[in-house]
Amino acid sequence: MMAEFKKFIARGNVLDLAVGVVIGAAFGKITTSLTESILMPIIGAIFGSVDFSNKFIRLGAVPEGYDGALDNYAALKEAGVPMIGYGDLITQILNFLIIAFALFMIVRGVNRMMDAMEEEKKAAEETAKSDAVPTDPTLDTLKEILAELKKKP
Repeated sequence: MMAEFKKFIARGNVLDLAVGVVIGAAFGKITTSLTESILMPIIGAIFGSVDFSNKFIRLGAVPEGYDGALDNYAALKEAGVPMIGYGDLITQILNFLIIAFALFMIVRGVNRMMDAMEEEKKAAEETAKSDAVPTDPTLDTLKEILAELKKKP
């Protein structure tokens, strides 16, 4: 059983998947940083707030003894106030769209490269077919006759 497991793990597909997961996690962190540090402050400035993550709708009462700010989403959430955090949702949707677009561009580029390689392969095969020497004896005889006819004045 261990030998089968080692064989399974050593296959290229499993290793490719592992590399893809690691790169995807790192890429996710980059896009999260891009969204939270650059895009969301710009969007927040357009809509009148620099911190877009503090956009929420409070659904319930603030518990007694809470002495924090009433516009601080994280503090209210920690205090157990029921809320809809639509600012965070918008941030996550934007993260998703950035990742999806980047993956689309990568897949699109790979597909174009694969199509170009396939076209080159087909062209090479066509060239090889046209350069191939025919092995049909009748065709060889006809070529010899044509060559003799071309020699006559």
